[in-house]
Formats: sequence, C-alpha cells, structure tokens
Amino acid sequence: MKRILFIACLFSVLAVRLNAQKQTFTDNGYLVSAIIHEGDTIPHYQMRTVYIFKPLVFKNKKQQKSYNRLVHNVKKTLPIAKEVNRAIIETYEYLQTLPDEKAREKHLRMVEKGVKEQYTPRLKKLTFSQGKLLIKLINRETDSSSYELVKAFLGPFKAGFYQAFAAIFGASLKKEYHPEGEDALIERIVLQVESGQL
Repeated sequence: MKRILFIACLFSVLAVRLNAQKQTFTDNGYLVSAIIHEGDTIPHYQMRTVYIFKPLVFKNKKQQKSYNRLVHNVKKTLPIAKEVNRAIIETYEYLQTLPDEKAREKHLRMVEKGVKEQYTPRLKKLTFSQGKLLIKLINRETDSSSYELVKAFLGPFKAGFYQAFAAIFGASLKKEYHPEGEDALIERIVLQVESGQL
C-alpha cells in the first residue's frame, strides 16, 4: 500500500513539475507565458519597441494641424500598404509554383481583376495627399516603386499607362521613400503607429 501511495505521489509531483513549465500566469489581468530559470518560474512578456524622439515644436496652429493630418493619413494608408506587400509576396510565391508562362499570365489576369475589385472602392475614398502617401508607403513596405511592381506583374505597357494616368493628377508611381531625408517625419509617424504609440 505504501508503494502505491509513494508511486502516486511521485507521478503527481512529476505532473506538477511538467505542467509548471507550460503554465501561464495572470498578472493584473494580463495572461503571460512563463519560463523556468534555475528552478524559478518567471513570468515572461515580450514588450513592444518604444521609440523616443525629440519632441516636435510647432511654429503655429497651421503647422500642428498639418502634422495631425499627416498622422491621420498614415494611419489610413499604412494598413493598405502592408496588405499590398502581403499580396505581392503571396502572388510571387504562387507564381513560382505554376508550370508555364501561360498559367502565370492567366493567374496574373485573375489577380489584377481581384485587386481592382478589392481595392478600387477603398482607393476611391482616399484624398489626393493620401494617394501620394500610399505610393511612398508601398515603396517603404515592398522596397520597390509602384511603377516597378506594376511593370513586373502586369508588363511595361500597363505600367506606362498607370504612370501616365497618375501624372495627369500630379502624382508619380516612380516616387521613392527616403526615411532619412524628405520622409523623416513620415518614418517617425510610421514607427510610432506600428509600435502603438500613436
């Protein structure tokens, strides 16, 4: 009887020890994972990166309004740029699995149609400045200009057509993103939005 009791206690201790390695702890309502370090169970939480910038000084209310508008525009266009990046990666990876050029062309026509259906209503709601910002943010996310992306997937003729269409409205699909130069303020806002600070 003592042996059975000893074996039962041993198994329960082992089960508790094994569960302790996988257990999560609640601290002030947040569920966090735990790690075991030298026999101690320590709550483990991965914190977001916090960016600290020199405070902005605005000369007047107009400059502050302009900054607030830029923050709003980044928050509106950044998710679209990230979606475009994911779609490009998925499309490129899928194209690599297709057997021949004919199948790739067929798939690209379907993708073009799907992209137009999905994004046209959203893009029509963007203002002119948001559209220009989106072109820059797509360049930031994909490391390629919008013109290069259209040319790679749809060919030089359509890329030229879309570039000419954008030029009518004073925009350029060839516009590049310069985070250390003219787009430093946009980069600052993007980093803060991505980290949840704005």
